[in-house]
Amino acid sequence: MKKIWMIFLVYAVMTLTACASSSSESNKNKAEDAKPIKAIEKVIEKNIPPVEPFRIEKKSKNFLLIGVDSSDEKASRSDTIMFARYEPLEKKIKLISLMRDSYVKIPNHPFKYSKLNHAYNLGGKNLLKETVEENFGVKVDHIAVIDFIGFVNIMDTIAPEGLDVEVSKSMIEDLNLKVEPGKQKLHGADLLSYVRFRHDKMSDFGRVNRQQEVLISLKEKVLDQFSSLEGIAKFPEVIKFTMQNVETDLKFDEAFSLGASFILNPVTDIQTLRVPVSNSFENKYFQHAGAVLKLNFEKNEEAIKLFLNEDD
Repeated sequence: MKKIWMIFLVYAVMTLTACASSSSESNKNKAEDAKPIKAIEKVIEKNIPPVEPFRIEKKSKNFLLIGVDSSDEKASRSDTIMFARYEPLEKKIKLISLMRDSYVKIPNHPFKYSKLNHAYNLGGKNLLKETVEENFGVKVDHIAVIDFIGFVNIMDTIAPEGLDVEVSKSMIEDLNLKVEPGKQKLHGADLLSYVRFRHDKMSDFGRVNRQQEVLISLKEKVLDQFSSLEGIAKFPEVIKFTMQNVETDLKFDEAFSLGASFILNPVTDIQTLRVPVSNSFENKYFQHAGAVLKLNFEKNEEAIKLFLNEDD
């Protein structure tokens, strides 16, 4: 059975939930907007100093979050694809789960159209970014990629006591979980099994719901862990460890600033959307791609714009 791996949700919460990073030059030009925090500045000096001092950012940024089944970009496919926007002034995160079987136009693909997750296999994260931008009318500022090993490593670090989730009998039997049906506390490896499960009547749609559920649950775990002085003292090392388990174009000082911003100016609202939206797709089959979701792109792009509060 092909293994399906979930993207690093913890990374999304710790850094992407505060993903309003800007360039070093931009930070210099907007020094008057900076709000340095003495406690964190002392931690920076004592541990791993970022290139730029910590600032609470104000500009919204968009991230493409990619979960893959292998660390080898040429041999893997992206089985989890999320578009995440952080809006610091509104203290909001907006998550759009893009169904991997969406039938989309892939630049330079021999058949022009194929499943969305084929783009990563054909051209890696950059081709997937280009495909998402072209088909869904969004702009990606940064990319984060994680495989199953990174997910388990970070999950066990950020939420060592586990997360409470609802486990069904069919899920327990299929994944060989050592728990009873109902509300259970799952840890790293079992949480990975939980978010990858799709062998019920909901299939990939249920899997997307569980991915979003776990991501939202992690927000409070992050805040709890770093709300004390002891937690803040560990923060630079945790960010460093996180970046060792995630492939991203973020630099350390950017990631540190983003994570610290989230702790000091926490998000109060996480909104989610699944694309394709209801009544905007058909189940189709193409020989070169298999079973796919054939989208009404006009309806879905309009739904995305409305969700992101963007004008034409």
